[in-house]
Amino acid sequence: MSQGHQPAQPADPELDSLCRAALAGERLDAGQALRIYRGLDLPSLGMLADAVRQRINPGDRVTYIIDRNVNPTNVCVTDCGFCAFYRRPGDPEAYELPREVVYQKIEETLAAGGAQLLLQGGHHPYLKTADFAALFRDIKARYPQIWIHGMSPPEIHHLSRLDKRSVRDVLAELQDAGLDSVPGGGAEILVERVRQVIAPKKATTEQWLDVMRQVAALGMRGTATMMFGHVETDAERIEHMTRIRELQDECGVFTAFIPWTYQPENTALAASVPGKATVAEYLRTLALARLYLQNVPHLQASFVTQGMKTCQVGLAMGADDFGSVMLEENVVSSAGCSHPASVAEIERHIKDAGYVPQRRNMLYQPLPTPETDRFGNPPRQRAVVSSS
Repeated sequence: MSQGHQPAQPADPELDSLCRAALAGERLDAGQALRIYRGLDLPSLGMLADAVRQRINPGDRVTYIIDRNVNPTNVCVTDCGFCAFYRRPGDPEAYELPREVVYQKIEETLAAGGAQLLLQGGHHPYLKTADFAALFRDIKARYPQIWIHGMSPPEIHHLSRLDKRSVRDVLAELQDAGLDSVPGGGAEILVERVRQVIAPKKATTEQWLDVMRQVAALGMRGTATMMFGHVETDAERIEHMTRIRELQDECGVFTAFIPWTYQPENTALAASVPGKATVAEYLRTLALARLYLQNVPHLQASFVTQGMKTCQVGLAMGADDFGSVMLEENVVSSAGCSHPASVAEIERHIKDAGYVPQRRNMLYQPLPTPETDRFGNPPRQRAVVSSS
């Protein structure tokens, strides 16, 4: 937890100047960011990122959300090399969830205190915009309180191709049917060299960015993600962040940035990239994201992919959000990565790291719990009058 300490000053005068600039909120260019990433030791980089975090999001609150990742289908024709979740059409393990199963999952989510569905799946060759719009309408008719955080940019782009309609029209129809916000999945690394290696059939960098541009134009918000630790270079990670930063300057669509590491188990890409990014590499990248993306308000440490202990450390290295109490997750768990946790466990880990847990919604507005009011503040203690 931050105690107001200033990061140690590096001996290199140029590096010292860059650190002071980042601390003051000055914008780093890509070369300067790479210089900091490679030049600072991990503790110094983390302290610098934490100081920036305290300027952007002061205090000891760490947020989390309760939601459920519902995948309407695992049928996909995109064949991403890093994905262990998808199945080709006709595969014995391919599925499309019936409505009754979706409703059951929503009931369980509401019973657990959740109010959001993270709803995304494969690029199905036959399910079109109208099919998903019908699903959203049916969900909202039964559960108007449920927030639908759904359909990543590549899915939206895929629907626009199937329908032979513009991305804007597809989004407008889904929004009218009940779509509330758009998750930043499918970004991977927003560099075409990388995408041609790991996901050549998926939406391009420009197409991903344009979907989010249209999301903003329709008054919705979204998140930005980065899956790293495969074939990209350090400079390409920063190029990815640059594209996110530029779009945020343009339209302010992103509520948060969520980086996580490639999980190789059961993936085709594992033959050429068998290992994972180290914990230190994850933490360095998380910290750099806080320094470089100062126009994105929140930074999430993803315990679903990184585990609790790593994310506790991440809270002292720029992150202010602990991610989701994900009641269901099928994508990264298909790649052998699973770190399930209850609300009590997440709150305990946040407290053990020295912070105050706060439940939130997708817009980062505090939600009341039995321990807090609607503003996220502890209830006032009533005076106890002794009868003696």
